[in-house]
Amino acid sequence: PAPAVPDLRNVTQRPPPPPLSVYNPGVSASEMPKQYDPTAVEAELYAWWESSRLFAPTPPAEPTTTTPGAPKQFSMTMPPPNVTGGLHMGHAMFSTLEDIMARFARMAGRPALWLPGTDHAGIATQMLVERAMRAEGLDRKEVGRDAFLTRVWEWKKEKGGYITEQLRRLGASCDWEREVFTLDDGYAAAVTEAFVRFHEQGLIYKGDYMVNWAPSLGTAVSDLEVETVEEQGKMYYFNYPLADGATYDGHPYLPIATTRPETILGDTALCVHPADPRFAHLVGRSALVPLVGRAIPIVADDYVDMEFGTGALKITPAHDVNDYAIAQRHGLALVAIMNKDATINAAGAVEGTDAAAFLGMDRGECREKLWAALEARGIAAKVEPHTLRVPRSQRGGEVIEPMISAQWFMKMDGLAAPALEAVRSGDVRILPERFVKVYENWLENIHDWCISRQLWWGHRIPVYYVSERPEEFVVARSPEEARAKAEEKFGKDVTLTQEEDVLDTWFSSGLWPFATLGWPDEEAPDFKQFYPNTVMETGYDILFFWVARMIMMGIGLTGKAPFEIVYLHGLVRDGEGKKMSKTTGNVIDPLEVIGKYGTDALRYTLVTGSTPGQDVPLSMEKIESNRNFANKLWNTARFLLGNLEEISDEERKQLHEVSGGSFALDMDALSLPERYIVSKLHILVKDVTRSLEEYSFGEAGRQVSDFLWDEYADWYIEVSKTRLYGGSEESKVQARRTLVYVLDTCLRLLHPFMPYVTEALWHRIPRDTAAGPESALITAAWPAGGPVDDAAVVAFGRMQKLVGALRNARAEYQVEHAKKLEVVVTAADAGMQGEIAAEKAMLFLLCKVDEERLEISGMGDAGGAADDESVLHLIVDEGLEAYLPLRALMNFEKERVRLDKQLGKVQKDLEGLQRRLNAPGFADKAPPEVIVETQSKAASLEDQVAALQKRLANVEKLASGA
Repeated sequence: PAPAVPDLRNVTQRPPPPPLSVYNPGVSASEMPKQYDPTAVEAELYAWWESSRLFAPTPPAEPTTTTPGAPKQFSMTMPPPNVTGGLHMGHAMFSTLEDIMARFARMAGRPALWLPGTDHAGIATQMLVERAMRAEGLDRKEVGRDAFLTRVWEWKKEKGGYITEQLRRLGASCDWEREVFTLDDGYAAAVTEAFVRFHEQGLIYKGDYMVNWAPSLGTAVSDLEVETVEEQGKMYYFNYPLADGATYDGHPYLPIATTRPETILGDTALCVHPADPRFAHLVGRSALVPLVGRAIPIVADDYVDMEFGTGALKITPAHDVNDYAIAQRHGLALVAIMNKDATINAAGAVEGTDAAAFLGMDRGECREKLWAALEARGIAAKVEPHTLRVPRSQRGGEVIEPMISAQWFMKMDGLAAPALEAVRSGDVRILPERFVKVYENWLENIHDWCISRQLWWGHRIPVYYVSERPEEFVVARSPEEARAKAEEKFGKDVTLTQEEDVLDTWFSSGLWPFATLGWPDEEAPDFKQFYPNTVMETGYDILFFWVARMIMMGIGLTGKAPFEIVYLHGLVRDGEGKKMSKTTGNVIDPLEVIGKYGTDALRYTLVTGSTPGQDVPLSMEKIESNRNFANKLWNTARFLLGNLEEISDEERKQLHEVSGGSFALDMDALSLPERYIVSKLHILVKDVTRSLEEYSFGEAGRQVSDFLWDEYADWYIEVSKTRLYGGSEESKVQARRTLVYVLDTCLRLLHPFMPYVTEALWHRIPRDTAAGPESALITAAWPAGGPVDDAAVVAFGRMQKLVGALRNARAEYQVEHAKKLEVVVTAADAGMQGEIAAEKAMLFLLCKVDEERLEISGMGDAGGAADDESVLHLIVDEGLEAYLPLRALMNFEKERVRLDKQLGKVQKDLEGLQRRLNAPGFADKAPPEVIVETQSKAASLEDQVAALQKRLANVEKLASGA
């Protein structure tokens, strides 16, 4: 039995959270290193979050007169990783996306539950333990079931915490107190209840059907656990003997091709296409199985591809899925020729025939020996290379053998219909929506599900056989209930034996969204509050195998779809878009990346490089770039804090209000750059919030970084220096308040994506450290936004264009860095002139405009400067122009050399085209379009020569007049 664990799903039994300790890393720039060091921040911060129980859902807010409805709850269950697994990029992807959702919901004031857990991973875990036992010379069947399970529980205890600790390193803010393991007592009881209910509804039955059999593992496996791999193999051509004097093309045999000669022993028919005239006379006749001599019919079926191989197929229905379907349609016999370990059994190696020699051989060895026997008898024709699609087990890589096996199955038709309707009606939304068709196609063509596995580690099937009546059994929730049912039905003194098989892991994980919340107790507090879940986030590759089954089982057992949204992410690939593989050596270890670049850089790269449902190419260059982004953010905070060190206590107290999120800036009282940056910030808040609500996580992340780089750092911080290092005291206070307000809001917006650097910086900004939601960024309020001054956005945009035009002029004319510009700015109206005059310090700082030689005037005041060749005329925007005397801009000698070099190159190119145009026969022999194109290029070069000569002459003129 599983070790007893406390039941934390009942919130009323939880101890109260501890008092929130204050995380105070210091608030001065001098205390901050120049480079952000993730290793100095991450472990300490995560431990503080977790020990303070900040991941637990907050109680629902009480409705008030101003907020009549409490915030809607948010709930999500983590796709359970294998309990003994290690972290890979798939885990990093889902953990990042889900953590973004959880942190956003938490900051938005919603009671947010992100429930974690691990899966027992029946095949994977049992295989690892068996491998370890074999190294000790032990076999599980020799030690027995109980002793083996004791070993597995010990293994789980030793290895089981690795994956959850690694998820913590990724910053996963899930409620670890609610962590569930799929073999916990409570969860196991839910699995048993589900089996019993489905059996009572007539949905579960036992039968002999085709399954994927893994010989070494000794169990059936699901389609998901089979990978079809293209491999080089062989196509074997041989002549199949016909019976009763039948002939084909004058010969007593029919040419057949196969990739698996060993399966000849299990043939029960030959098959041709009903429309193929070559074989029409043979339909209804018989053939003889080589080496065995068994007579088998020749049938016709539309499945046959007349162009493949010889156009005729051998049918081995007990070892091929498609052959099995043909056998069902034609009532063919099933001959299973292999044992469970894929060796040939007596049905294949028929005693008294030439096939008897193959008894006990492995299927691979049998293939070689059987083909040699066909060659010896003159039946073999030829062997050709052929590309095969080989089904291999994900666990160990062995070739899967299709086999008929007695298994437990679940009828799916009745469950599929409500699951289809849930999506079509909108009760469940699948994102991206293109996967809806994939979902519908699978459910519309669904087959019964093999739910049993021949393992010991897992949920043992709750079926109890009556030893005195081998065909009879009872299904019960416990051994005690089984005995009561059996005695009522069969009388006293019955002997019961529980089914040896366990349930497919996908059966138990299909209950994950509700069994983790206390189901089947539908009065459990967590179930009542958090079911159905808000969202299920997972990879698109398990849409059928897990998501669809959760929807079917959720509706079937609770009457409700288990979640509202299905969000599907893509696979993480290497920087070139190739699938990561140990074989190709391109696997990127997330823990190595975190150690080198930090968690935030990895998280941010994964999410901003992705769109829903698309695979994500992960390049180290991009991760490094996002590490630099985190460092840029760090240094913007250092700049801010460096300018707060000498402020008064009263101003610092006012900054507490700004950073606390309750301060609403009075837009009318602000200067143009401040109105601009605050307006752009409020637009950003609206856009990011909308993107997150629409599950466009990559877009939301990019919006924040673009603002921080392009608006805050590149523009406002630079402009703020005109206030902080030379403005009035009022402008300094205004700049400091704006810097704090913008950075504080951006940290809130960025926190779901980069939780560590944002939380670390949050505590360095002046704020009230009293306990409450605002004492930690993870629980702080999501920004509400505010007013937008559209006129200020347009006006400052003009200033940005002016700065850009002047900077471009400096670059084009290669003006020395220390040299200041003489500039005349003309504006269409007095208002625009006043805006430029008020912010002329921007031009002094950012463009190195000479303070003594800046003139701002109306459009008509420039006189004839626009036509003066000695003046550089810049058209900046509608109603805004600038003039710069060229004599003050350029170094005439350098400009002369540059223009001479450029002119020489253009003249050389022109001479080459002219020679071509004047060459004898060019006009007569060249295609018309070539002649036209050459003439056009020559004309363009002539224009360039003229322009450069004119420019050079103007430089000479200016130089002589200097």
